[in-house]
Amino acid sequence: MNPVRHVLIVGGGTAGWLTAAFLARTLGTAAGGVRVTLVESSEIGIIGVGEGTFPSIRGTLNAIGLDEARFVRECDATFKQGVNFVDWSRVGERYFHPFNAPSQRPGAPELMQYWLLGEAGGPAFADAVSMQQRVADASRAPKRASDGDWLGPMNYAYHFDAGKFATLLAAHAQTLGVERVIATVDRVERRDDGGIAAVVTRERGALSADLFVDCTGFRALLIGQTLGAARKPLNDVLFVDRALAVQVPYPAADTPIASCTISTAHAAGWTWDIGLHTRRGVGYVYSSRHTSDEQAERVLRGYVGPAADASTPRFLKLDTGYRETQWIVNCVAVGLSAGFLEPLESSGIGLIEAAAYLVGYLFPADGNFEPAARQFNEQMRGRFERIVDFLKLHYGLTRRDDSAFWRDNADPATWTPTLRDRLAQWRSRPPHRLDFIADLEMYPPSSWQYVLYGMGYATDLSHARAAWPRAAEARQEFAMIAQVAQRALADLPDHRALVEAFCARAPARDARPASRSAA
Repeated sequence: MNPVRHVLIVGGGTAGWLTAAFLARTLGTAAGGVRVTLVESSEIGIIGVGEGTFPSIRGTLNAIGLDEARFVRECDATFKQGVNFVDWSRVGERYFHPFNAPSQRPGAPELMQYWLLGEAGGPAFADAVSMQQRVADASRAPKRASDGDWLGPMNYAYHFDAGKFATLLAAHAQTLGVERVIATVDRVERRDDGGIAAVVTRERGALSADLFVDCTGFRALLIGQTLGAARKPLNDVLFVDRALAVQVPYPAADTPIASCTISTAHAAGWTWDIGLHTRRGVGYVYSSRHTSDEQAERVLRGYVGPAADASTPRFLKLDTGYRETQWIVNCVAVGLSAGFLEPLESSGIGLIEAAAYLVGYLFPADGNFEPAARQFNEQMRGRFERIVDFLKLHYGLTRRDDSAFWRDNADPATWTPTLRDRLAQWRSRPPHRLDFIADLEMYPPSSWQYVLYGMGYATDLSHARAAWPRAAEARQEFAMIAQVAQRALADLPDHRALVEAFCARAPARDARPASRSAA
């Protein structure tokens, strides 16, 4: 076995450049450590149309040493505190998935069970156990301008322009020692042991390395076309397979910016609506088995209104599925080459973060790829499986029966066996941390709880009421959360005002050092 001295990332975009920056930081590239090179073609564009993220992105951006204000300024970024789901359970109803965990003060009773027993009164679950829905509804930001980078009293992620994000990552990664090569890969050469020996480019000839990272998107040039890793389709569980996206201008420069994703259900899918600093990004994700492309465009235009009359929506075909084997010999797939799950809960960049983190910390410096590949494949496969169940949870619990799309989703025959088992258990007990394997989960137990009870799922605890004797204390906690929420509204700034304050900051002289543990 030969030591791994050189990593070649094939493909740019968010997957390639985020992986490059994280590996360069983790492996000490700028200080003479492992060499990291990224090759990308000037002829191949990125797929991103605007991105939502999960709060883990803050740790990742801190780990690679980015300044938060620079990120907000250069990526048209805004703050995201959760997802507002409209018409998912029934038409005319909505619920909120906040990023804050349910309130749990030391010594206070756990509130979920008391909410299920009716002790909160009328509020929805998220509103009863967290103040974040009220903060987001009021277009308040999750933090103040005086709070430190990546920190704030509310948990948060971001919305941003995907193209601008890739540009920022490329510039930053090169300051960390990543070498950028602009070239188009024409073919791949194999090693005797089945791994990758080199990629042959039109402009620079053969580029060899010890470890190759496939970030070539849906083409999966290395892991799929060359090494033959099979893709597991998911269209029998997750039905949406098309999207139309459009950029929508704000009617005025001071238009309030929503600090959450707005997801509205329609007859054959759902729309995303994300507010960036200078515009909105809106798209309709739908099932081609349940509607036509022409009808989908009518739905999108009906949602957006006249603001998009002069725009032509961008059409995207979504290849939903993943490769159960994502690391073969000396080649590992990150991003769309590994798999794609619909953007409902912003899992795409979260999976890139997880893969880059694993490559960095499982890094086979001595060239012994097999143990690292085994662990990587097991963990990434587990993450995909759990995200599929979480996404299907949103659809499967619908009480809509107004279209075939929703009726088909509500059919338990389209659920995975693991989701069926979980939902059967949760009829008589709520989700618990022991239902989840922490290192394989992207979404914490609280996220499952917010969606489960936001969708109106019934967990009957009447048989165990005696096990929850602290009802009076729980009622006091519910009242306290409502009171503190009012103070938070007074303390937290307007969302647009905070974004513009970040954009007005002078650029930092030097990137702050970040520890490996930050990711």
